[in-house]
Amino acid sequence: MMIRCLCFLLLANTAWAGWVDHHFQVMGTEARVRLWHEQSDVAEAAVRAVEREMRRIDETLSPYKSGSELSRMNQRASAAPYAVSDELFRLLLQSKKISDLTGGAFDVTFSSVGYLYDYRKGIKPDAATLEQHRPLVNYHALLLDPAKQTVRYAKQGVRVDLGGIAKGYAVDRCIAILRQMGVQHALVTAGGDSYALGDNFGKLWRVGIKHPRQKDKLVTVLPVKDLAVSTSGDYERFFMDDKGERIHHILNPKTGRPVHGVQSVTILATNSTLADALSTSVFVLGVQRGMQLVESLPGVSVIVVDDQGQVHYSSDLASRD
Repeated sequence: MMIRCLCFLLLANTAWAGWVDHHFQVMGTEARVRLWHEQSDVAEAAVRAVEREMRRIDETLSPYKSGSELSRMNQRASAAPYAVSDELFRLLLQSKKISDLTGGAFDVTFSSVGYLYDYRKGIKPDAATLEQHRPLVNYHALLLDPAKQTVRYAKQGVRVDLGGIAKGYAVDRCIAILRQMGVQHALVTAGGDSYALGDNFGKLWRVGIKHPRQKDKLVTVLPVKDLAVSTSGDYERFFMDDKGERIHHILNPKTGRPVHGVQSVTILATNSTLADALSTSVFVLGVQRGMQLVESLPGVSVIVVDDQGQVHYSSDLASRD
């Protein structure tokens, strides 16, 4: 599963009786659950349920685990229609809807080119290789049959990676589980995706947006409650090539190359699945088109840091200044 960087800091009160705070590694990143319940046994069971669900989703949707359902789909869907679970099919349908909404800025087939990059080793595809694989990035090549619940790739070589939406989906699933268990106050985080349920020790949760170029500095701090926050940035998973260009993991589906013009995007929305996908989408679209998209969506806000370090707010956030 694509590593999504931790692009924000969470500013919280210290733990007290009734609060449980747990960190663990999953999906190639750090996850966190902080929650309150008056019964300690329920609180501990809720924490275990969150970690268990995160790991289940990783085992299902990771493109790096050969036995995952997503990996099996990538191996077989080019040859014939491949039957998938209801969960995966629904997530693919939602991904395609967001691709339509964003004019293709969000595209889960980006992995058809994305796998050619190795950020740890500082490797990127040469121009000829990129041109050969770039046509495979096209979400329209993802053929979904709702009647049979099958997936077929229209071209050999197409690959799907749900890294731009899976962590947000995992956060939403965990919040749903916590609600079912009677938890009313919690924070669940997976990499750059978070949902703040209820409040934190009687106060709003405070989410600090990290500065993309200054490690110990914040762009702003947002008070949130019953809200999802997702950040995509160019500053965690990247390398500098021999020309001094920042080669990072957020690729333009149309070119197969890293997007430039934006350093980070933070989306606030009613659910983490949407926020996750939109943070990537706005990053690809850029400041002007990204802002236009967000302004057209009810219940969605955005903060964009452009390549000059200038901060842009959607109108609802700017009006709070």
